[in-house]
Amino acid sequence: MTRGVLARVRGLETLESAYDAWLELRLAHGAVRLRFQEERERLEQQGSFLVGAVRAASQERAGLSGAVSESALASSDAPMRDFLRQAEEKLTRAREALAKDEAESEARFQATFEEIRTTVQDRVRRYLSASPPRLRLLLRKVGATRAVLHVERVGGDAPVLLLYLFAGRIPSRYGFLFDDSTEEVSLPPAPLYPEEGVAPGEVRLEATALVARVLAPGEVLPVKGFLPVFVPRPEGGEDFFRLLQRGPVMEVEVADGPGFRSILTREESERFAGHLLRLKLEGRLELEVEAG
Repeated sequence: MTRGVLARVRGLETLESAYDAWLELRLAHGAVRLRFQEERERLEQQGSFLVGAVRAASQERAGLSGAVSESALASSDAPMRDFLRQAEEKLTRAREALAKDEAESEARFQATFEEIRTTVQDRVRRYLSASPPRLRLLLRKVGATRAVLHVERVGGDAPVLLLYLFAGRIPSRYGFLFDDSTEEVSLPPAPLYPEEGVAPGEVRLEATALVARVLAPGEVLPVKGFLPVFVPRPEGGEDFFRLLQRGPVMEVEVADGPGFRSILTREESERFAGHLLRLKLEGRLELEVEAG
């Protein structure tokens, strides 16, 4: 399985093909882990059943009605004791063999994951250098001192490249920015995928916790439906903005307490636009600004 995935990744030079193989490997990894878990549970059940069967047989042979301890069983009947010992030795060997197979399987998967991540990072750096992504920033005034910023929808490899440009990380999925799926129809899409160290119960975080998760060490960021952007403050520190996918545009929001707001102050909107302009002047981004 891992060899076939790597052959596809090495043979096709596109980002999307690498991510398709990555997702296929992630699903296969989960299925293999589940099979090992089921086999461990089967062996534990088998061991418990054998001890119970030996206890029952010893009670029947001795004509006892009360409970018999395992130590009593081991000393009361030599054939029964030998049977139990042989069964336990067989189960021990089976557990050891299973643990060895599981460790080797996990090592193969992790080595393949590492090569895929490295391949994706190398391609992202190369694509960014050869063809910086293009953004069109749209300013919509809301009164004299407030504004709403939109960025025109991007496609293709651009979301992957932009995430690396803004956060120095690669996403866990190729189509992360346009994924509007939700685990509950009454809730909006979660901002994180339950993978790459994110537990299923941690996919919905308040702004402060989400910032911490985005800043946590690691090569892969399992974000969903948005692009994180850290914009420096003049007095030091950074503000956390996000480009939230909303149909034909991405809306710029800033972290504010436990949530986000899309109506920005003039200073916030100017700093965000200035951050993109700096990236443009550095040759890392193509930018067009339109004021409405």
